[in-house]
Amino acid sequence: MNKKTIVITGASSGLGKATSLEFARQGWSIAVADINQQRGEETVAEIEALGSDAFFQFCDVTKGEDIQALHDRCLTVWPKIDVLVNNAGIVSALGAIDRVPMQEWQRAIEVNLFGVVRGCMIFAPTFKQQQSGHIVNIASIAGLVTIPGMTSYSASKAAVVSLSEMLRSELKSKKVGVTVVCPSLFQTNLAESLQHAKEGQQDLIDEAMEKSSLTAEDIAALIFSAVRKNQFMLLPHKSSWLQWWLKRLSPSLYQWVIAR
Repeated sequence: MNKKTIVITGASSGLGKATSLEFARQGWSIAVADINQQRGEETVAEIEALGSDAFFQFCDVTKGEDIQALHDRCLTVWPKIDVLVNNAGIVSALGAIDRVPMQEWQRAIEVNLFGVVRGCMIFAPTFKQQQSGHIVNIASIAGLVTIPGMTSYSASKAAVVSLSEMLRSELKSKKVGVTVVCPSLFQTNLAESLQHAKEGQQDLIDEAMEKSSLTAEDIAALIFSAVRKNQFMLLPHKSSWLQWWLKRLSPSLYQWVIAR
């Protein structure tokens, strides 16, 4: 696994940064892509301190030209690209369907879904040509099970899960792997992206994150293992498995439990 290359969007903080450092410890070269240049350059410095190569590339995943520039620079610096991690994402406003502004729906879909779609569209041809590669899409347990009050966020992440399932089938013959990661809340800076929050909502999210049994570093280590094993579905939190299996085995019972 040494001396391979990985591109990570949203790599300057949270899970993206933890994943960058995990792969750096394994000797990989990292493309740190993010909209925050200062944090990105700090992440590059930490990677280099671990003895791995890295560079920062400004990348707004809502802009196809930014992702194309990221792709092109990678192929200028490296002979090939081994892994793409579509990690950049936001948490949108919380609330019922009639309480979340349409602009929040558009923001969630534009970043969480279309940001992933753009990454896959631009990097997939290179992976196909190489006859090798791996795509990691960061979704959420909210894309698999019902979490009341997270309508726009859940819908965007559910679409990422569905997209990943299709890619898994589409790219298998080209020897390109796909992993979709569906974590529950864990300690990260995701709440910074929350807009139009009602009083106390951000505090509730932060409190839930602090109670997580896993850290970003734990999940990053599981992502490395999933890439190595070509594992498709990664549910890092054990509690998520019960919810997911209950929904699959008995949808009516699951809905009854959720509605209580």
